[in-house]
Amino acid sequence: MQLQPDQGEWVSPACTLPTAEQPIRVAEFDQLFRSSARTIRRRDRTRLDVVLDPGAEAVARELAGRESRCCSFFTFDFAAEEEGLMMGVGVPANHVDVLDAFASRASAAIGAAG
Repeated sequence: MQLQPDQGEWVSPACTLPTAEQPIRVAEFDQLFRSSARTIRRRDRTRLDVVLDPGAEAVARELAGRESRCCSFFTFDFAAEEEGLMMGVGVPANHVDVLDAFASRASAAIGAAG
C-alpha cells in the first residue's frame, strides 16, 4: 500500500474522506493526542491502545466514529481502565503501515506535550 506522505504517512488510499479534509482530520487527532493522550501500547502488529484522559471520551468517540466512516478498515473500541480511558485501535494486517503512522503521531504528540 502506498500512503500519502504529505499527511505524515497516515492517510491510506483506501480513505474516502475528501482530500481537502484529510489534513483537518489528521490535525484533529493530533490535537486529541496532545491534549488528552497519556501513553500508548502496541498490543500486536494490528492493535494499538491509546490511554486518554477520561474527560476526552466524547471527543474521542466522535472523532473515532467519523474516522471509521471514511476509513472502514479502522476499528475503535473504548473501555474505562484504572489508568484512564482506553481507546483501542485496530486494523487488518494489510493496513499495519497506517497503524504504524497513527502510533508514531500519537507518540510524538505525547512526547511534545510532556
